[in-house]
Amino acid sequence: MLRRIGLTVLWVGFLIYAFGFAPPDSPETWTLIQRLSTGDWEGINPLIIALFNIMGVLPTLYLGIVLVDGRGQKIPAFPFAMASFAVGAFALLPYLILRQPNPDFPGEPNRLLKLLDSRGFGLFLLLVAVILLAFGLTQGNWADFVQQWQTSRFIHVMSLDFCLLSVLFPTLLGDDLARRGIQRGRIFWGVTLLPLLGPLLYLSVRPPLTQSSTPSPSLEVS
Repeated sequence: MLRRIGLTVLWVGFLIYAFGFAPPDSPETWTLIQRLSTGDWEGINPLIIALFNIMGVLPTLYLGIVLVDGRGQKIPAFPFAMASFAVGAFALLPYLILRQPNPDFPGEPNRLLKLLDSRGFGLFLLLVAVILLAFGLTQGNWADFVQQWQTSRFIHVMSLDFCLLSVLFPTLLGDDLARRGIQRGRIFWGVTLLPLLGPLLYLSVRPPLTQSSTPSPSLEVS
């Protein structure tokens, strides 16, 4: 119950802040979004290019967790996961609020879940994220980014959305560890304390799904 209350307060607070207190919309916002989406990046700060594309990596990362978690939930996970590609944490938080603890995986994974559960999926996302981070951090203009963060609602809210998606992963991690027969311990805290790259590393090395929630002693890390 406390988890639900906390996530609900966070969701409502984010909505109120984004539409009531964030900087105003810029007339060039939709043009910028169109250019970022189509690869017309000339003259755009590499930090903004990297952040925009990482905001595609993060929902894909969550897709590999949420659809597995959704098996056995009373609410369908797919609509929330897909909506997060458009509106990020605005769509993901309602799922996290409504879901029930789910440390088991009933039945067999279908083809999509097998793909999302594969280590190759995680390694691909990790590689993309590292390239984007290296590009943004080495080529980006921080002074320009700060100025746009202070004046553009799109950049401002997208940055906060990135932070939220980066820190919300542990709300799903504990159950995913249990579904794979791993007890909470150093793995949980290592993934939690390394935003973005920690979850991506986890997807790259996690063992396959099991149908038992009983931890295996050989995989105990605490």
